[in-house]
Amino acid sequence: MIDHLSSGRERFALQVATLFGAGRMAKAPGTWGTLATVPLAWLAQQAGFWWQLAALLLATVLGIWATEIACRHYQRKDPQQVVVDEAAGLLLTMLAAPEGWLGWLLGVTLFRLFDIVKPWPVNWLDRQLPSPWGVMADDLAAGLYAGLCITVIARITLP
Repeated sequence: MIDHLSSGRERFALQVATLFGAGRMAKAPGTWGTLATVPLAWLAQQAGFWWQLAALLLATVLGIWATEIACRHYQRKDPQQVVVDEAAGLLLTMLAAPEGWLGWLLGVTLFRLFDIVKPWPVNWLDRQLPSPWGVMADDLAAGLYAGLCITVIARITLP
């Protein structure tokens, strides 16, 4: 819960970090954060590559700022309520995804898989980098892995 004594800047940062409450869900906040990002990622994809890239950069820069404040607020290196990193990771994944429901299903599924399993160097980034960098970097790395997999799958299966 956001303390009513928090400054307006801190309240806004916590709203961004939790994707306006998605990260406060009791079970699977990362999945909720990913699902909360789908409408933004879909709109960006419909608008074109440069809008996707702009959304990714905005989510990453704003996410680093908000995550730093949220980590201090929750007094943890990587609070489970912080899910703006999922937004950045999914936006990166979807840069590689083909349009259509199959591309979305594949993108969301692969991103969540890599974010949960955390293969190297995702796990290393998560453990070794200080907050907010590690919080954001591991999801961006998971998004990169998912995007690379989508690219390979698309090259194999699409004409």
